[in-house]
This record gives sequence, C-alpha cells and structure tokens, in this order.
Amino acid sequence: MTVFHRNEMRGELPASLRGGVIAIGNFDGVHRGHQMVLGRALEIAADQRIPSLVLTFEPHPRTVFRPDQPVFRLTPAPLKARLLEALGFNAVLEYPFDRAFAARSPDEFIHSIILDWIGARHVVTGFDFHFGKDREGGPAYLLAAGGRYGFGAHLLDAFRDEGAHVVSSSRIRDLISEGDVTQAAGLLGYRYTIEAEVIHGKKLGRTLGFPTANMALPPEVRLKPGIYAVRFRTADGVLHDGVASFGYRPTVADDGAPLLETMLFDFSGDLYGQTCSVIFFGLLRPELKFDGLEPLVAQMSMDVAEAKALLSAVQPLGAVDRMIAFSE
Repeated sequence: MTVFHRNEMRGELPASLRGGVIAIGNFDGVHRGHQMVLGRALEIAADQRIPSLVLTFEPHPRTVFRPDQPVFRLTPAPLKARLLEALGFNAVLEYPFDRAFAARSPDEFIHSIILDWIGARHVVTGFDFHFGKDREGGPAYLLAAGGRYGFGAHLLDAFRDEGAHVVSSSRIRDLISEGDVTQAAGLLGYRYTIEAEVIHGKKLGRTLGFPTANMALPPEVRLKPGIYAVRFRTADGVLHDGVASFGYRPTVADDGAPLLETMLFDFSGDLYGQTCSVIFFGLLRPELKFDGLEPLVAQMSMDVAEAKALLSAVQPLGAVDRMIAFSE
C-alpha cells in the first residue's frame, strides 16, 4: 500500500488510483465504528473492481484549532496507515490540514479534492462528517453533490457496541486514561498500541535484574500510570512478551518525568534508537511507591509472573489484532 502526502505531490494521483472509492475521515484509532465505514468502502471497491482509498487529514484538525490542547492520538499517522493496509486498502491520502484549508467552501472541497485530484466514483463517510468553511458541508450537502457531479455518496450511521453505546475515539481515549486497556481493545477491535523510539535511561532496572527498554511518550498521551502486561515488537518485527511500567517511578525517580519502561521476557540485545511498539493487554496494578528497593524488586517479580500468566491465555480479537499483536 502507498501513502501519499498531498503537499509532497505534484499533479494528479497515479492513473491506477483514480476513479475509485474513497473513505473520508480522521479515523483516529481505526476502531470498530470506523471499520464499518471502511468496510463499506472495501465492499464497493471489490464489487466494482475499482481502487480503494482513504482520505485523512494531518495534523488532526482539533490540534490546529487548539494548539495548546493537542489531541491524544490513538493512532499517529504511521500506525494508522499500517492498520488501513491490514484492512486491505490500496492507498492512504494524507491531506495537510491548516486554517487556510478549513476556510475553503464545501463546493471547493468537492471540486478540488474529490473530483479533480481523486476522481472518485464513490465517497463513503460516517453520518457526522462535515467539511468546508464553518463545517457548512454535511451529509445532505454531500448527497446533493453526488447527484450533481455523478459520484455515489454513502453515509453510515454510528456504530454501537453490544451495550448499544456509540463507539467513538473520545470514549476509547477515556478508557485508556482510566487504564482500562481491555475494554478499549473491545472497542478498537485490536489491542491498544504505542510506537516510540527506545532511549537511554538510568539503567537502574539492569542493576535490579529487570533491564528495560525505555520510551518517552508525547505529553498528550493519557495512558494511566501503572503496570501492564504487554507484547513488544522490535523494529525488525519480532514479538516478545513483557511487562511495562508507565509513570513517574516514585520509588527511585528524581525528576518526575513520565516514562514507559518495558521489560522483555527472554531477550537480550541492543534496542537503542529503534522505533518499536508496545501492545497493551491488561493493567496489572497501579503505580506504587515502595519503602526501598527490596520490596520493589519483590513486587516486580510478582508482576512478571502475573503478566506471563495473563499473556499465556490471550487470543486474537480479529484479523487486525492478529496482525498487530500476534503475527511476526
């Protein structure tokens, strides 16, 4: 699958990608609700034997309008592209979003992007998709534009979970901030995943017999501090079970900076500088302050045993989860 960045391109899309079906949205999380919209686009593409594409926007519009409150991204652009590839799309189009783009009229959006750039035969979106200046373009506008300009417009209602609650990115963000990565996985359709570069730490874990791969996460990430059962994917795609601590290390830290520290089971090697993934299966306990290193080490041994027990029984939630958390 190819990822196209509009500001890096000149002219039109390759001819092989024009005249297809385009799913439009931010799709942060690529959760089960998004997958209904995306699945409909893939069905149309397969039925009519035309290309399947996703149009998304970078950076997230909320970050543009409220830069002092950046959005907690469930799936930054590289991870989102891989999830869309796993679903079966031919290409992802990342369009630059800024205030000038947001000021375009809905009709300019239709002409310059959907018709002129993409040449779409079908457009698929969620029921709440709005576009153009002051969000003037909505479902009725898109349907009317499809009738005027000759493309199919398909709008899907909100997807609800087994409890009849709407599945949304904001709901999943709230669950992760509460440490409920298990319920978040049920809404995502796969285990919540973080990607970051492995950095040097103070190497205290190594002296305690628990060496860790350390990652500094963006400040907007709202993961609840605690100890988690995880899988860790190295840059070359190899998976390892492990246990991860996210937080402020109250027993030993002196700077208070949050850090994700993952101990990999049955691994020895140098991961520094590699961009790796941590895949969250369950919260084992909250972050605690211990009275010295000895009780900390004793608790860490229990955390390892509990994580191994939890991970020994996990099964894929579906095809995307199998790709993210099980396949090498």
